[in-house]
Amino acid sequence: MLAKRIIPCLDVKDGRTVKGVNFVSLRDAGSVLELAGFYSDSGADELVFLDITATVEERKTLVSLVRDVSHTISIPFTVGGGIRSAEDVDQILSAGADKISINSAAVRNPGIINDLKARFGSQCVVLALDARRSEKMPSGYEVFIDGGRTGTGIDALSWAKEAEERGIGEVLLTSMDKDGTKDGFDIPLTRTLSMGLGVPVIASGGAGCMEDFSEVFGEGKADAALAASVFHFKEIEIPELKKFLKLSGIPIR
Repeated sequence: MLAKRIIPCLDVKDGRTVKGVNFVSLRDAGSVLELAGFYSDSGADELVFLDITATVEERKTLVSLVRDVSHTISIPFTVGGGIRSAEDVDQILSAGADKISINSAAVRNPGIINDLKARFGSQCVVLALDARRSEKMPSGYEVFIDGGRTGTGIDALSWAKEAEERGIGEVLLTSMDKDGTKDGFDIPLTRTLSMGLGVPVIASGGAGCMEDFSEVFGEGKADAALAASVFHFKEIEIPELKKFLKLSGIPIR
């Protein structure tokens, strides 16, 4: 079994790290660069940087901040938010990112995934998928875009499978129902996509304690687990989390 990854997430708004609940009620969580450096030194396997208002504000990701982060850390990091073209991706990778995540633009123009795969390779392209429970969907979950503001009427599993066929390298799966609640990852959602896809799935939304991580790796079959507030506010320390997971028999880096 491949080692599981622990990934802190920096949701960035107006140049600061923020965190909310169910995609709203944002509060300040600190300096982007200080947190990035802290996580790099603390044993995080990767880092995710999401410019959470770039799409709805119709602007590009903060490339200068991406460059500063890349100079601060020594671990791989993924950047998302406001990416609409291969030129945007080229700028972000040139600024030091290892991967990009794409959500709204891919839903509106699925062919961009094929284009990005051809130009940069699948290993660089992460599908960010924000899902909310819906009894109308075959999988039980609907895809949302525009930072969780817009429902699409698209089934989460069907969309993930299409994106996989088009060339994504992994899925960053966020449960909107669980986001910021700290009452555990959405295990049914994570398991559905993990079992239905051939690419790695990063589970996101709901981490509140160390047992939540072991559950999402075990029952949820996730390849990686992403969290924000429990790490930002020092409720869970990454070195302690890794020790706990190893003792639980979960392969960890």
